[in-house]
Amino acid sequence: MKIFVGLDIGGTKLLVCAANEKGEVLRRTSRGTPLPLQEGLDALYEMVAEVAAGDEILAFGAAAGGPLDWKNGIVSPLHQPEWQDVPLGRLFKERYDCPLAVEVDTDAAVLAEYQFGGARVSRLLYITMSTGVGGGLLLDGELYRGQGGSHPEVGHLGIAYRCAHAERIECECGAGDCVEAIISGNGIRRIYGKPAQNLDEAEWSEVSYNLGQALRSYSALYAPDLIVLGGGVAVGGGQRLLEPAIRLMQEHCKLVPAPEVRLSDLGYETALYGSVALAMRAKAE
Repeated sequence: MKIFVGLDIGGTKLLVCAANEKGEVLRRTSRGTPLPLQEGLDALYEMVAEVAAGDEILAFGAAAGGPLDWKNGIVSPLHQPEWQDVPLGRLFKERYDCPLAVEVDTDAAVLAEYQFGGARVSRLLYITMSTGVGGGLLLDGELYRGQGGSHPEVGHLGIAYRCAHAERIECECGAGDCVEAIISGNGIRRIYGKPAQNLDEAEWSEVSYNLGQALRSYSALYAPDLIVLGGGVAVGGGQRLLEPAIRLMQEHCKLVPAPEVRLSDLGYETALYGSVALAMRAKAE
């Protein structure tokens, strides 16, 4: 059998899967992410052998944290300090003699929503609320890229927020009002001193209001047809997070149509499905 192999290279977990030529996942495996680079690479090679099970690999796709050089297949995940300037594309080409396409995990995720999540719209924005906040934008099925091919950092948009502990807001980028600093998992822990699942109703109300302000700004900037939300904070918050945020967005979208907003149907493996979509595109090119 001919297969595609997807890699989701996370700061705490490695996920690898094999999919058939229709993109249907056949086998998958996971491990914790080793800190040393070579241990991490060796783990990926072992996981590839496990899921490939002797089948012919047509292409690889890899989703990783940014920053990265998607053109040359080089990754330098911010939260993996020993993974700097790793020529992943070249290493896999030399070892397996087939192409590897790599993208920032949120760009991979938006491809997954388009290809496997039923989000076939012309302008699709995917936002993850997880450890951080990030996103990816598709225009007619193709990734939008910024100046010089850069990845737009939607988590670092400034918003008009509400917060009972504004003095605790601090973004890793150094700015003081980023979406990521206010509604990400790390931001919520810093502000409220607890994980998102333990927030009380007043605290959820603040997070939902701030999400609504972010959605309002994304709608005004991108005028998307659909915004899909994924990540542990969004999925865990569910409708009590989403419904008030959507109402606020709709009330404040004065000059552009308010987009549809919904939670991802792909659960916690959106980036892994995206890596399969990347592999399929790598083979087609």
